Amino acid sequence: MTPLDTTGAAPGETPAPATGGTAQEEDLTLQVTRRPRPGRWLAVIAAVLFAGWLTYTIIVNPNLHWDIVAKYQFDGVILDGLWVTVQLTLISMAVGITIGVLIAVMQLSDSPVLRLTAGAYTWFFRGTPLLVQLIFWFNLALIFPEISIGVPFDGPKLISWQSNQLITGFVAALLGLSINEGAYMAEIVRAGIQSVDPGQREAGASIGMSNRRILSRIILPQAMRVIIPPFGNQFISMLKTTSLVSVIAGADLMTVSQHLYLANFEVVAMLMVASLWYLVLTTIASVAQHAVERRYSPRATPPLRHRVLANLTPGRAKKETAS
Repeated sequence: MTPLDTTGAAPGETPAPATGGTAQEEDLTLQVTRRPRPGRWLAVIAAVLFAGWLTYTIIVNPNLHWDIVAKYQFDGVILDGLWVTVQLTLISMAVGITIGVLIAVMQLSDSPVLRLTAGAYTWFFRGTPLLVQLIFWFNLALIFPEISIGVPFDGPKLISWQSNQLITGFVAALLGLSINEGAYMAEIVRAGIQSVDPGQREAGASIGMSNRRILSRIILPQAMRVIIPPFGNQFISMLKTTSLVSVIAGADLMTVSQHLYLANFEVVAMLMVASLWYLVLTTIASVAQHAVERRYSPRATPPLRHRVLANLTPGRAKKETAS
């Protein structure tokens, strides 16, 4: 009987290739090809052609008066109105956030009186148009000709002001925008607080933390992941909502643009100037929003330095990331 080697072939014979070997596995490699999608390419071509036609039409249209747009784009009056718009947005959002956090905490309180008060606030200021609120604050002197501080119920007055002098267009705009924004921010903050596991509050209470410290150190930092995206949308919306201040002569960007086109009759050109500045502001706010969202995202992209080290020295990058 002829002895066989471990491959099962007789001496001097070429062993047969093993079944399931590496060569056979390489032959079974799948060649994946993408299915052609002519509809997608047609849609892309149509979109590009439409965008090109629209851009060309806007640029060569003589009725837009681009020379007037270029002349007033960096005019001092326009820049002053732009600065007022930025001020209104920043101050109104800051006050609105403060009011929103306070109202949200009241809504989640165990006291029915606080919950009812907070609910009435959000119900009223979310249910009435912002334009009506702005006009109301601007005409507050019709209801209260004098604003004073003193003993209530017709008691002695310590200090008083004339409402027409105190409630200017800028002040009325701040009151209307910030109080209205507080009602919306209250719902955003409330949703963010309720998204945190109740066990986090119980864990803080178990180590003797006060309710205020639990809220500021445990609840709100975790709720920021839910609060940041809608807050960014509210901030961008506020930049454009400030244009409503023009109805009460708030000296914002839209107000000064209206004053200019009433003087030079270049309505479309002045509106283009204002629109371009609003686009610049909203673009900056959108970039900042994406950066903040990435910072608070649980799947945030690692810093560039860590990614470079991961490609060069993986072991060192892992140590720095862990530390």
